[in-house]
Amino acid sequence: MTGLAEDFATKTGAAVVVGASGGLGAAIARMLAERGSDLVLTYRSNAGAADEIAEEVRTKHGRRAKTWKADLTDAAGVAAVLDEAAAEFGGIHTLVYASGPHVPMIHLSRVSPEQFKGQIDNDAVAFFNLVHPALPHLRVSKGSIVAVTTAATKRYPIRDGLSSAPKGAVEQTAWALAAEEGRFGVRVNCVGPGMLTEGMAAELIGSGALDERALDVARNNIPLRTFGVAADIAEAVCFLASDRAGFISGQKLDVDGGYGV
Repeated sequence: MTGLAEDFATKTGAAVVVGASGGLGAAIARMLAERGSDLVLTYRSNAGAADEIAEEVRTKHGRRAKTWKADLTDAAGVAAVLDEAAAEFGGIHTLVYASGPHVPMIHLSRVSPEQFKGQIDNDAVAFFNLVHPALPHLRVSKGSIVAVTTAATKRYPIRDGLSSAPKGAVEQTAWALAAEEGRFGVRVNCVGPGMLTEGMAAELIGSGALDERALDVARNNIPLRTFGVAADIAEAVCFLASDRAGFISGQKLDVDGGYGV
């Protein structure tokens, strides 16, 4: 078995990281590059952050990297990006979905139908818009899809319905794809982040949506009594995408400090 630094070095094509300008996406991109993968990095609005990651990948890790703007609600546009990326890099061996809209913490009774629909469109429908055109490329490479979802689909935290409901739909879509695409050698798995000091949780803390009392309650609900970091999620994603997990498909790995126990 090869060392970690060689996990993706012999794979043809690139890994596509969707949401690479965010905290989790950036950590995943860095780790994939460290382990030998060329990268296609997509962003919706923050071109500068995505370009910084791409430059780091090229200069620090010596891998090829290129950024593309991609609005996942535009199915035709997403398909065009994937086709262009596959042509430029000689294929796609891994697709990582690490994107999704900001999710305010609010009781579902206070969520309007329009707001709920928006979250579904920008997460669950967006995920399908992404994976559908990727399948022909992944069938060729016998590649892997990893969707970053949430630990909240196993144990629900109050006021998190706008996250857990769309992510639950993403997970069910992933399971269906795992069942149907396995015959082509394509694996599909999910990683469920718990409370982190980076990514969306950091936004909620910074905005005051999670105050100190709420953080103490959250910490006490975690057996390890601490929060995770983006690198914890990246480690799980890179493992599931690698050949080390070659007989793992249709599974979800919650990285939550034991919250779901």
